[in-house]
Amino acid sequence: MYLQKIALINFKNYPELDLSFSEKINCFIGNNGVGKTNLLDAIHYLSFCKSYFNVIDTQNILHEADFFTIQGVWVKNPDNPDTIFCGQKRNQHKVFKLNKKEYSRLADHIGLYPLVMVSPHDSDMIYSGSEERRRFLDSFISQFDHVYLDDLINYNKALFQRNKLLKIFAESNSFDADALEIWDTQLVALGTKIHAKRTSFILDFLPYFNYYFELISGKKESVSMTYDSQLNSAHLNDLLKSSLAKDRIVQYTTCGIHKDDLIFNIGDFPLRKFGSQGQQKSYTIAIKLAQFEYIKIMKGYKPVVLFDDIFDKLDDERVEHLVKLATDNNFGQVFITDTQKERIVNTMKKINSPGKVFMISNNNAKEISL
Repeated sequence: MYLQKIALINFKNYPELDLSFSEKINCFIGNNGVGKTNLLDAIHYLSFCKSYFNVIDTQNILHEADFFTIQGVWVKNPDNPDTIFCGQKRNQHKVFKLNKKEYSRLADHIGLYPLVMVSPHDSDMIYSGSEERRRFLDSFISQFDHVYLDDLINYNKALFQRNKLLKIFAESNSFDADALEIWDTQLVALGTKIHAKRTSFILDFLPYFNYYFELISGKKESVSMTYDSQLNSAHLNDLLKSSLAKDRIVQYTTCGIHKDDLIFNIGDFPLRKFGSQGQQKSYTIAIKLAQFEYIKIMKGYKPVVLFDDIFDKLDDERVEHLVKLATDNNFGQVFITDTQKERIVNTMKKINSPGKVFMISNNNAKEISL
């Protein structure tokens, strides 16, 4: 699977842009702030129906324009490529089409054209709260399990209604156990299924993560990843009953899979506090490379990989290990951004694989020869 071409109109800093890509390596070179990452984000839209960075779609419209469009061609079967269209007007809902047919649910598109994004923003998984790590977990699993995605959507709807009911109880100084039971029943059924799938997924995922971290770090450090959930030691129905008094006081649901977390350690200590910048970046890159490997096995083909500024904060040895991964033909189509032309050119020569290099400047992209 690969992205054959992309066309942008009024997307972020690009008034209009058309690019055709190599099936293997594609590099975007340019100074900071010229829009290299914006191109990766446009590609991300074609896979996930949304930006990797900005949850508000209209903020991705070029300043003073009224809309943006992204159109791309995915190729799984060379004889039958798929055209994806994404359009967003100000004050209107987003339009997303597959071969000119609009989706009734954007969730139906997730996982059709899998993609892995490796970005400096991945450090948010380490430094931010548990919500960021759950978002990664849910986005990952949803690419190959639509039932999980539907269960998660319905769980969040039930959670919203339960929290709304708790606020009504507090404001009206009343309580209706039967009304609460309706949402508790849904949360227990859905939350139990989600917890089981997260638990199973982490057990399957860890060997891939450990393999890639050792490969990048040269087996210099010992790291771990642990799935932390209240449901690891208690049934959700019991948790909801025991926390009811507290929930009524704070007016929201204090237990459930929406409180789950992933614990990242180096040795026996928190990675956030005791890991160097290089170790932390190696950790997040290993997560994303393991994600690639897992999706490849689940789907039977290689997802596209987007490497945004991957060379920053990595020493030469770690960079060499990453380059070797591409050299060994582990990846399918790859997109890379960097500020240094010489470094990209040297990397391309080491990889010895078909590819294209684009120079990004003045809100445009121009292919250059190696």
